[in-house]
Amino acid sequence: MTNRLPFILLFFTLLFNCSINEQPEFIGIDNIKILDSNIKNITISADAHFTNPNDLSGQLKTDNLKVYINDFEVAKFISKEFEVPKRKDFKIPLTVSIATDSIIDKKSVGGLLSSLISQNLKVQYKGKIKYKVLGYSSTYDVNETQNIKIKL
Repeated sequence: MTNRLPFILLFFTLLFNCSINEQPEFIGIDNIKILDSNIKNITISADAHFTNPNDLSGQLKTDNLKVYINDFEVAKFISKEFEVPKRKDFKIPLTVSIATDSIIDKKSVGGLLSSLISQNLKVQYKGKIKYKVLGYSSTYDVNETQNIKIKL
């Protein structure tokens, strides 16, 4: 028993000195912008902004995060896991390339034409981001919309 005492004391010291009582805070989606637009593709990027108050890292994964342009779903994100840094503000880059022919269909031609005339696109990120650490998991709901200028 006396051989185990230092290990038990070390375990409880580490347990009570590490803060893992809070999940990282989802601040929002920002920096939504068009990186490139041409006849074949539109490349859109954004950053999912978080802050982690904990002494432990974890993993974030974007499953079924969808991109809408002018209220029509045009793409889905399914990413690899992203490592969450300890006690830090951080951003996850969200970049997607969308084929322009997926935007143009009979339902959205009117909206797309008015967007081209006004040189604005309504871009929306909607879905969930999952967080995992030490067997604990939680989900963040994402619903962020922004109007973006198109450069022709």
